[in-house]
Amino acid sequence: MTGKNLTTEGPDLAELRRRAAAAGVPEREEGLIVCENLVRIYQTEGVEVQALQGLDLAVAKGEMVAVIGASGSGKSTLLGILSGQDVPTAGSAEVAGHDLLGMKRRDRLAYRRGTVGFVWQQTARNLLPYLTAAENVMLPMSYTGVKRGRRRARAEELLDLLGVAHCRDRGPGEISGGEQQRVAIAVANANEPRVLFADEPTGELDTATSEEIFAALRRANQDLGVTVVVVTHDALVSEQVQRTVRIRNGRTSTEVLRSVTTGDDGVEELTAEEYAVLDRNGRLQLPSEFTERLHMRKRVRLALEADHIGVWPDAAAQQARADADTSGNESEGER
Repeated sequence: MTGKNLTTEGPDLAELRRRAAAAGVPEREEGLIVCENLVRIYQTEGVEVQALQGLDLAVAKGEMVAVIGASGSGKSTLLGILSGQDVPTAGSAEVAGHDLLGMKRRDRLAYRRGTVGFVWQQTARNLLPYLTAAENVMLPMSYTGVKRGRRRARAEELLDLLGVAHCRDRGPGEISGGEQQRVAIAVANANEPRVLFADEPTGELDTATSEEIFAALRRANQDLGVTVVVVTHDALVSEQVQRTVRIRNGRTSTEVLRSVTTGDDGVEELTAEEYAVLDRNGRLQLPSEFTERLHMRKRVRLALEADHIGVWPDAAAQQARADADTSGNESEGER
């Protein structure tokens, strides 16, 4: 990690407003990406599935954010909506000033070509096999009217920035999976998007190669100024970003903010703080590992203190925990 300071403040909208204003963002005050009470309902074989259940999310311009969650939590549904590949059922979602609910088909196509970039998990899905790396990067620019000479120069710049300039004249079948994903990141940035979305971009790669991919995403974020949102189920991968948003049951539940500080001895230290996300109705989701350890079920005891809210297990949960401790001690004694 570098010594660059990352935000350590809580994930509230006031902070995102301040950062967006400081960056001169013309979009809504809350950030470049704003979702409020977002709902997505599917019909599958006559069964109604509510993938998103009133999700709220704000991402400021220039952030690099990881969205994590178990399978079926709604994270891929969210990414599909934000990237313009899917349409929400209700609520609101805006990206760079574009209303994703009210967008017409022609506007949606232009949005996908110019405002956002996308990297798929499957390396083979990102690149056309009959084109070279440079030709793959040039292709999206042909859809937006970029002149041929500029296309070649832009492709060369991106491939060089992402460390795959040596692949420019090779086809996807002639380069490694990690190189393919870095070329895919170049393709996604071809038309200078405002936001880059990546869906499990390291899902098919080993640990060492995954680190290279995240290094390429960070380079795009820092050098190209593109806001990056990565969806992953891998909590270890998500630790490579400043902010991690966890989705559970179709809602944002917790956020982890990371920062690097330098002590008096000059040694850098990575710190991470976890926050529960409070929605407009005052609801929050306590992390399951916390509630399970304390045997919390259905209800908890609350107390308003001078500077915090206390949350305790109720009497039933305290008894369940005591019974579990007793059972554990008996098992130890039998050994």
